[in-house]
Amino acid sequence: QVQLVESGGASVQAGGSLRLSCAATAYITCMGWFRQAPGKEREAVASFHNTAPTSYYTDSVKGRFTISRDIAKNTMYLQMTSLKPEDTGMYFCAARGGWCSWPSRVTDFRYWGQGTQVTVPS
Repeated sequence: QVQLVESGGASVQAGGSLRLSCAATAYITCMGWFRQAPGKEREAVASFHNTAPTSYYTDSVKGRFTISRDIAKNTMYLQMTSLKPEDTGMYFCAARGGWCSWPSRVTDFRYWGQGTQVTVPS
């Protein structure tokens, strides 16, 4: 069983930056970030496999968000820049064994954190 704990969510002005963290209790190969805006479905934002150099991003965040991992600390990060009001939502850390695939689906991931809120007022 792997537990995930997110942190770093906050309210930030449009154009600002934020870094989210996700600490895992054990090593796991594939980790990703999802977000859910009020009234909308949870969507994949980015994912990263710890033995492959490729990171995946949804189109709306490409060039603005960067996913990274500190494998020694079992921690994943999401650096968010040039934030927009449409980035507002609850951000969830997710993890699974095996390979990451893209686009990632909610059902692909076995482990989930409780979420951390990101708010970008319009």
